[in-house]
Amino acid sequence: MRWWQVALVLVLGPLVSLNLAVAFFGQSVVSPLSPFFLEEKVHALGAYFLHRPTCLLRGHPELDDIAREAERREHLPRGLMRAIVSVESDSCVHRISYAGAMGPAQLMPTTAAELGVTDPFDPRQSIDAGARYLKRMLVRTGKIELAVAAYNAGPGAVNGHVPDNGQTVQYVAKVMRRYAALKG
Repeated sequence: MRWWQVALVLVLGPLVSLNLAVAFFGQSVVSPLSPFFLEEKVHALGAYFLHRPTCLLRGHPELDDIAREAERREHLPRGLMRAIVSVESDSCVHRISYAGAMGPAQLMPTTAAELGVTDPFDPRQSIDAGARYLKRMLVRTGKIELAVAAYNAGPGAVNGHVPDNGQTVQYVAKVMRRYAALKG
């Protein structure tokens, strides 16, 4: 083997392994060669492996019930948090995104820590924190569509309009369709 082949294996091996682990354990689509969000992916996998033994013993409660409770507690529009959970994670407790967002509410590691979440794969912690964060975005923006955009793209990306960053416009439309179906 030539030196550059060895170097390529040493560099790409861990990268590919990390991305494949996120795709497999996080039940998501991740490019094996993605060099993005590496720290967040490592954090998410660590949190997943800490969480997994607990849920294997106890299982998980119904996500819709938790989301309904969170909507009531945070005075969110009926169906909005359920729509977020549905679109964010497809109601999958163990989802890890290509960017390292975790759990049913798809919280990024820094957001989860800021909201006091110790186990982002615990449905109650994840959805409750997601609802508090969504409420904060709703108060900040004053409009449901903008709050949903801020939930996805971050509050700094939303300045009076949904950012056209290639993903958020579609995300907001999908959440709003799901919300319209759930709010009735």
